[in-house]
Amino acid sequence: MDPKISSAPTSANNFEKDSVSKHITCETAASDHSKLFPVMIKNEAERESYLNPLLNYLGQFHPLSQEFIRHYEKDCSHFSIKKSKFVLSPADSNNSIFFLLKGVVRGFIKEDNKDISTWFGFEQQFIEAARNPEEKSKYSVEYIQAIEDCELIRIPYSLTNFLYGAYPEAGIIARKLLAIHYYAATERSTLARIPTALGRYLRLEQSGMNLSRIPQRYLASYLGMRLETLSRIKNRAAEHTILKMA
Repeated sequence: MDPKISSAPTSANNFEKDSVSKHITCETAASDHSKLFPVMIKNEAERESYLNPLLNYLGQFHPLSQEFIRHYEKDCSHFSIKKSKFVLSPADSNNSIFFLLKGVVRGFIKEDNKDISTWFGFEQQFIEAARNPEEKSKYSVEYIQAIEDCELIRIPYSLTNFLYGAYPEAGIIARKLLAIHYYAATERSTLARIPTALGRYLRLEQSGMNLSRIPQRYLASYLGMRLETLSRIKNRAAEHTILKMA
């Protein structure tokens, strides 16, 4: 199993690469994912240490067998990435899910040369680029970008697919994670349908997301408003909170 994030497709995949090339900007073509550095693991104790947050997270949904854990120890890898660099872009094979150990990331798409933030990920969360399981393409139009210096665990889809067939606990855990992710997707869908800018901001503020860690331009993009509008809305939201407390 290749311990590094897959690079851009080779010449054998040129046809498939051309199909997504229209989504790729010059910035992406500069190969930002080359700035994703493997963290050097000196011994097995360190390997177990970096996996502990992931295994503890999974273990809250179902007890994990030692055989199950050994597959994660064998096939997962530990990475660090600098702020503003891409964890994944449309130039990369979308072949892994990630578990965020440290930092904040955002998902976004490009539309008419503008980027639109679609979600934010924080510590102790799984993150992945959107993909249609019914399509054969290995690429996604979605980008994943670090908005702080990050550490993460790469989990190949080949590993998760194998575990689903070999270990009953994998299916149980997956169903519980699906419920969590479905709820989060429903919340994003509801937020996008609130007609007023103030209403959307207040809904997001009430979600418990740590908005202070998200740059304002990305927050404005996520809420579907201009940066100046977000600034005015935040002032109105503060007034709204004061009136409710009065």
